[in-house]
Amino acid sequence: MSTQSIEVPRVTPPLAAARPTYLMCPPRLYDVAYVINPWMAGNLHASSRERAAAQWHRLHQALIEVADVEVIDPQPGSPDMVFTANAGLERNGIVVLSSFFHPERQAEEQHFRRWFHHAGYTVLDVPRETPFEGEGDALFSPDGSCLWAGYGPRTTRESHHLLARAWNIDVVPLHLIDPRFYHLDTCFAPLADGYVMYYPAAFDAASIARIEAFYPTEKRIIVAEADAVHFACNAINIGHTIILNDISRELTARLEAARFHVVPVTLSEFLKAGGAAKCLVMRLSQPAETTSYSN
Repeated sequence: MSTQSIEVPRVTPPLAAARPTYLMCPPRLYDVAYVINPWMAGNLHASSRERAAAQWHRLHQALIEVADVEVIDPQPGSPDMVFTANAGLERNGIVVLSSFFHPERQAEEQHFRRWFHHAGYTVLDVPRETPFEGEGDALFSPDGSCLWAGYGPRTTRESHHLLARAWNIDVVPLHLIDPRFYHLDTCFAPLADGYVMYYPAAFDAASIARIEAFYPTEKRIIVAEADAVHFACNAINIGHTIILNDISRELTARLEAARFHVVPVTLSEFLKAGGAAKCLVMRLSQPAETTSYSN
């Protein structure tokens, strides 16, 4: 199947699944093999693949309690494939495939493209000159009314119009200004019931104004730096369940007060590469036709 240009595609939305579906990649080949973000500095080859596997499996077990999981096999030379959120952005059977900013991750694109084609998705490409890093930098609001899209370290603002055309949706740009929070999903999480969890210092003033214009004060869960650097915002939210890395008692209490069930999963090995729970999954609104695909 050939890759289509990013024009308005004609795709019939699939029937809604009873449970959400996510794509994961086992960390069999995971390693901090290069430095492309501040978290990787000082952690070259410092991660334990055994501990990473145990942590990944605990996340997988927590996830399958509330969702279905599809699996893509890791491929040699792409140690960051485990972070499937960066593979692309999917909705209604359409995947806008990532165009990675760093050459170190660009080899992943071919592997994810093959998996999505094989699974029956319509795959749209983004030009190399306008990098876009998938669900890492683009998050649909839970009600589907808008698409929050980060830009700065990895994704260009120029790529946002391609996302707007792919789904005919309003795109709200958010400028990331702290290199530690190089993807939107590391510092911003739209949650169920109209809540949002975010770390304000990661954004410029105009972006904060956009967030505050959308979310009323009582729906904003502001994360302190101590929790932000443990990637508290890098959370998987399914209904009233939130699965995330270890966080403070104070933030746990704030989430519970908003009637969320907090499921902590230690993900310290993945923090060494700059990722946590949300980075390790990609939301799929159309169930795939296969549970595994190898190249």
